[in-house]
Amino acid sequence: MMFGIDRLLSDPALRAPLKGRRVAVLAHPASVTADLAHTLDALAACKDVTIAAALGPQHGLRGDKQDNMIETPDYNDPALGVPVFSLYGDVRRPTDEMMSAFDVLLVDLQDLGCRIYTFMTTLLYVLEAAAAHKKTVWVLDRPNPAGRPVEGTALRAGWESFVGAGPTPMRHGLTLGEMGRWFVRRFGLDVDYRVIEMADWHPADAPGFGWPLGERAWINPSPNAPNLSMARAYAGTVMLEGTTLSEGRGTTRPLEAFGAPDIDARAVIGEMQSLEPAWLKGCALRECWFEPTFHKHAGALCSGVQLHVEAPHYDHDAFRPWRLMALAFKAIRRLQPDYELWRDFPYEYEFNKLAIDVINGGPSLREWVDDPAAAPGDLDALAAADEAVWRKDVQDILIYR
Repeated sequence: MMFGIDRLLSDPALRAPLKGRRVAVLAHPASVTADLAHTLDALAACKDVTIAAALGPQHGLRGDKQDNMIETPDYNDPALGVPVFSLYGDVRRPTDEMMSAFDVLLVDLQDLGCRIYTFMTTLLYVLEAAAAHKKTVWVLDRPNPAGRPVEGTALRAGWESFVGAGPTPMRHGLTLGEMGRWFVRRFGLDVDYRVIEMADWHPADAPGFGWPLGERAWINPSPNAPNLSMARAYAGTVMLEGTTLSEGRGTTRPLEAFGAPDIDARAVIGEMQSLEPAWLKGCALRECWFEPTFHKHAGALCSGVQLHVEAPHYDHDAFRPWRLMALAFKAIRRLQPDYELWRDFPYEYEFNKLAIDVINGGPSLREWVDDPAAAPGDLDALAAADEAVWRKDVQDILIYR
């Protein structure tokens, strides 16, 4: 198969509309070609492409920042001599100065298929700016490593944020190029938008189910996205960022495990199995112990649970990470009713809302966890309705069928 960047580099006819125009590239560390050259460097080597600027999202163009709300400054690229503008520094939306530096913006970002992953919001912001400034945007498409499954409640009106660009479910099932098409339609954007499609992407095929295992190397799109297992689990484990539980940051398996010094992981797994065993399908849960070297519970031994979402334990169609992690929270609440579960801190520039609510695009999940009378079927009904609406809504913007 070929990613969008590789098709663009291999086909002069695809590049022809760029001739004589100032080109900017929005990229991050995973923006690499099949032979692992960074997209910016590879395009700069094309004689028919004039690179005028580059832009970096959260964590930076080259991947220089570790955590949320750690900002990247603007700078000049030392090799190419072009300005590199940060979209996760003084601003998160492109400024007039940035937009004046180019005619065409090529967006090459490896996404994880989850609403909260901020590259999706950055795409919306650049599309809105391009519409206002009459600029062209191309997305050089890449796989959704989580594949096509859809899961979670949709973001509610009034809960938009940098981790919630629109009323999508947590796990949306689209590529970034397809999401751009949805943004253009949803927000009525008058923008010159194009997707440089992948060739031969088959998201239903084993063993990758979205990611071309054996064909492409995995490059971290953000510092705590080290492998395909993390990408599969992320739509559930990202909710741990809104809790006092460790999500495994500071270990070698971030966002594949959860734990804390003051929980009993074995009891949590047992309570989850008792509450709703169907939500545990598609993976294996293993009791483990870990000691984060930084972040939450740094230096403390944590009783934890690791999600195993690789062969032979993985069932792509059965695995539902959002429901699984919701069930883990519910189990902890039942076992320890007074446990201080929800973490109250500024989250992605939202200072007056609980992080767990910002992450979920509303309070419904937290309220379900905290309500002793609420059953798994209640949350399932909320999510299933939103999932059905979303699947129907995106049918006409799918590129890869």
